[in-house]
Amino acid sequence: MNAATVLASWYLRLRLALAALGPVAAVAIVLCVAAALSLAWLLPARALQGQRQAAALNQAMTPPLRVALPAAAPANADHNLALFYDTLGERRYAEQQVKTLFALAQKTGLVLSQGEYKSAYDQNGRFHTYQVNLPVKGSYGAIWQFGMQALRAIPFASLDEISFRRDTIGAPAVEARVRLTLYLADQAPGAPR
Repeated sequence: MNAATVLASWYLRLRLALAALGPVAAVAIVLCVAAALSLAWLLPARALQGQRQAAALNQAMTPPLRVALPAAAPANADHNLALFYDTLGERRYAEQQVKTLFALAQKTGLVLSQGEYKSAYDQNGRFHTYQVNLPVKGSYGAIWQFGMQALRAIPFASLDEISFRRDTIGAPAVEARVRLTLYLADQAPGAPR
């Protein structure tokens, strides 16, 4: 006898035994076998879960390792002021920075109308400001991307305001007004003042 014949013989005997028991008993036996197989599968998973829970509890009960960090030196006002002046851009390149803003708007797919520009000088701080108001039109995401890229490209700029307006709810383009301020010095950073 070959394996196929033996397998067919066992299958036939199983079918005859289930038919002799009746449908209710056959379903009960099948459910018991399924429950035993499920239990055999779940027991190792439950043991692994118990090990993980014990490890997590052990870790939670272990006091954290405290590492003494060296104390930071107190900030010196003169040092902070020098850092501020070193981050200012040069006033003579303000128009170049506006060109950078226009290039970033084009790169992000925004339609940029002519902006408004206002220059001022802060007597107390001894620095110049160059305020740029740009009306832009594009997607909401592109406008935010433009704002973030502008701050990365011009580190001495601040994003003062973004106001959005959409004509209709379904309109894909949003109109926005972006206001940036460039903080500028008369000369290159680090030069004597």
